[in-house]
Amino acid sequence: MSLASWFRWNEPPNRISQRNPTEMVVETLMMELSWQTKQAEKQQRERENEYRKIKTGVDYGWLVSYPKQSYDISPGERLQLEDMCTKIHPSYCGPVILRFRQLIAEYEPEVQEVSRLFRSVLQEAAEKIKEEEEAKKLARQWNTKNKTSLSLTTFKSRSRISPFISDIKTISEDVERGTQPTRRVWSMPEFRNAK
Repeated sequence: MSLASWFRWNEPPNRISQRNPTEMVVETLMMELSWQTKQAEKQQRERENEYRKIKTGVDYGWLVSYPKQSYDISPGERLQLEDMCTKIHPSYCGPVILRFRQLIAEYEPEVQEVSRLFRSVLQEAAEKIKEEEEAKKLARQWNTKNKTSLSLTTFKSRSRISPFISDIKTISEDVERGTQPTRRVWSMPEFRNAK
């Protein structure tokens, strides 16, 4: 038996499995949440160390060892956030992450507040997606209505409208009867009352 058979050197590299885009969005957004939670925890520890150093005047930070990650989101809240992430279209994944990072940088939240901030960003994006879908739906309805109304405007009526013949008497018509019509230039047609 060869040693190479024990190791998987001779096997072809595994291809990346074709996953659903929704799963990719959920995974990406939840990874961003977990990373931002770790960063918020790290910043919170640094603030506590600075406060302790100012208070005592001595830095014992080199002596303290911290756990890898002490704060974790509850399973129920994680499931709710994952469910909200499934409603995000893949094209909105990048803008959601950018908005989330922008709010994190702006507010510098505590570790416990990061998931609430993430939830608000997801709700904002879901509302925006819903508004855009409604706008597209209205635009489609408008386009179909316009197509039908344009077909009605192409219908030509058989009755002709003559703007110079009317039964309504006006003052200008009485004034024009008393004067002689002037001759027009040859390029312009001459209109006269047929009465």
